[in-house]
Amino acid sequence: MEKSLEMRDRNIGSLLWKFSLPAIVAMLINALYNIVDRIFVGRGIGFIAIAATTVAFPIMIILMAVSMLVGIGATALISIRLGQQKMEEAEKVAGNAMVMIILLPVIIAVIYLLFPEPILIFFGASEEVLPYARDFAHIIMLGAAFGSISMGMNNFIRAEGNPRLAMFTQITGALINGVLNYIFIFKLGLGIKGSALATLSGQFLSAIWVLSYFLSGRSLVKIRLKNLKLQLPIIISIISIGFAPFAMQVANSVQQSILNKTLLVHGGDLALSAVGIIMSIAALLFMPIVGLSQGAQPLIGFNYGARQYDRVKETVKIAVIAGTCIAVAGYTAIHIWPVQIVGLFSKGDTALTEMTSQAMRVFFALFPVVGFQIICSNYFQAVGKPVQSTILSLSRQVLLFIPLLLILPNFWGINGVWRTAPIADGLAVLLTATLIYLEMKNLPQNQPLIAQVKQSV
Repeated sequence: MEKSLEMRDRNIGSLLWKFSLPAIVAMLINALYNIVDRIFVGRGIGFIAIAATTVAFPIMIILMAVSMLVGIGATALISIRLGQQKMEEAEKVAGNAMVMIILLPVIIAVIYLLFPEPILIFFGASEEVLPYARDFAHIIMLGAAFGSISMGMNNFIRAEGNPRLAMFTQITGALINGVLNYIFIFKLGLGIKGSALATLSGQFLSAIWVLSYFLSGRSLVKIRLKNLKLQLPIIISIISIGFAPFAMQVANSVQQSILNKTLLVHGGDLALSAVGIIMSIAALLFMPIVGLSQGAQPLIGFNYGARQYDRVKETVKIAVIAGTCIAVAGYTAIHIWPVQIVGLFSKGDTALTEMTSQAMRVFFALFPVVGFQIICSNYFQAVGKPVQSTILSLSRQVLLFIPLLLILPNFWGINGVWRTAPIADGLAVLLTATLIYLEMKNLPQNQPLIAQVKQSV
């Protein structure tokens, strides 16, 4: 109850800082899983190993998509139900989500393990890259459920007002991943398999930590045995809200696959390695903004459920300003230190460094406006409006990026690939600005708490 009153009454700026800082740290650490893998395999094995992780990345994105489908969908529902003072319904959502978040990744892993080579070739593996990609992806998929639990259920912890614990969960897994990557690759000589084992170990221990929190009785929202029985209305509600980020990640997987194949045609395995580095850097730049949006989500959802619409607007405004500042900082770093950034992933490969540095400047040309787009897309998730959220989330990857990716390289070759991103970013921001303006304009006035009490009687 105390945390609920805090979300209703406390200063929005301080609340957003409290919720977002741990979320930003957690999302950065989540991004480090992929970045650390590529840094270690790049410096310990070579650019061909970076290409292999790039090929395996669409599979990992699909697992992330499932985590977001259930995790974000359930988190929004839990936040709204807590704002409405409906604890029992919040716990039903959490119980059903827990079952879904374990079951769905297992199904995906089984499908992959039945058809590994056709899937990896579909995602862009060349004959030389395929053995490395297979070794990496096999191990990751064997522990698919662990990553889903650690990422998806960690959102529940944040939804009930405990963002610091959510942050420490991610920190623990990332530290283990980093340390074991070094040991497995450089000390034990396990190669790319060692990197996958390190990632799996970090996810496993993070999952154990999350499950222990909910099953030990420390959580506000309890996981009860009676709520583990799947209920169709709850499943539909979770999927409808979580579908936007899920679709965005699936689209991202499709986008990555098309990107891989296009680059393989125009630049070979070297270009595939370059885009792997760019995507790692993109994750590092995007994740603080995504973390900010995740920190804002329970504030938006709770106050929307409590009909405190002025606080909803204020949260969106402050989050957009903060997200834009983060995006500008990332953009500045890329343009000042491109060679140094790429050098983290390479053991002196001049051709790779030159190609990636030049491509990066173009790829992130309109990155300063991306913060606005992400925050506003997340707003529609937080208030349970999946149609608008889905449209905005898919605008960059599907509605804009993929068609541009299929067209522009025909005229500009590999430069057309790099130019696709800024063009898609600019068009997506225009669409987002239109929808969020209409939404903010049509939000009703705050309903006094006394009137709310009378309605509930």
